[in-house]
Amino acid sequence: MTTTRRLTGFKPTGHLHLGNLLGALRPLLAAQAHTDSIAMIADLHALTMDHDPARVRALTLEQATVLLAAGVDPDRTPIIVQSQVPEHTELHYLLECVAGFGEAARMIQFREKSAGGGHVRLSLLTYPVLMAADILLHDIDQVPVGEDQNQHLELARTLATRFNTRYGKTFTVPEGVRPEAAARVMDLAEPSAKMGKSGSTGRIALLDPPEVVHRTIARAVTDELAVVRRDPDRQPGVTNLIDILAACSGRAPGDGHSYGKLKREVTDAVEALLTPIRARHAELSADPGHVREILAAGVAAVRPRAIAAVRRTRTALGLLN
Repeated sequence: MTTTRRLTGFKPTGHLHLGNLLGALRPLLAAQAHTDSIAMIADLHALTMDHDPARVRALTLEQATVLLAAGVDPDRTPIIVQSQVPEHTELHYLLECVAGFGEAARMIQFREKSAGGGHVRLSLLTYPVLMAADILLHDIDQVPVGEDQNQHLELARTLATRFNTRYGKTFTVPEGVRPEAAARVMDLAEPSAKMGKSGSTGRIALLDPPEVVHRTIARAVTDELAVVRRDPDRQPGVTNLIDILAACSGRAPGDGHSYGKLKREVTDAVEALLTPIRARHAELSADPGHVREILAAGVAAVRPRAIAAVRRTRTALGLLN
């Protein structure tokens, strides 16, 4: 029986947070039993902007450790660091030979960050092609995507289809999926924006201590209506709290709830989710060599398929193997 192949990526530009857990990690865990999944830490993508090299290294190892602590089973789901699989960058260049400048330049991140002028790294322009290589390298059938990632997935699909048409069947054309278990978590201080890895007081990092979690939720933006109900347009902050409660505990607030009681219930639900992750992370962090061994095993597991994919691509393009 053919097993669906799925890729989920995490960029080490900040600490993984509650939105990552509910929107990406939880669906990854749910898919482990019935898909052939890969969890990739996309460290090369972290280089498209100014960065601290030591911080990128530290966050890469931290994210791998958090994935394990959250329940990713490396025997079922290889955890790989993108830069440790050299075929990612080789396929990146080969795909650039079929991609157009306009296709890369119209990507929203490049347009937004280059609009102000100043120094813009070439990698910011070309990284969507690297993202396509990340997917096509591993014969991926499904890519979990949010609304902000649709454009990148469509480029991967376009390049795969174009390559297959011009040079013969070489790549699987991936499909985007919205996992049923996914949840969209908004920033607690600015509920009109998604929770992000840095730059806000309204995010809950998965390794935040209990007092920080409590303080962040206690300060969450609500409104003057004093009614606990889902109303994304008029009450986005309250709606976000209700959705977090539902995603973490599977329950909705009861009738007659005050904002204070809602926040206490959200705090309890989030803490119930994060406490075992923090504990397991502390255990794994005590032996970083073990985590590095798991990453090396992940690379060993995926490289044969990656090497074969690059060899097919080289042959199709007319290069000597």
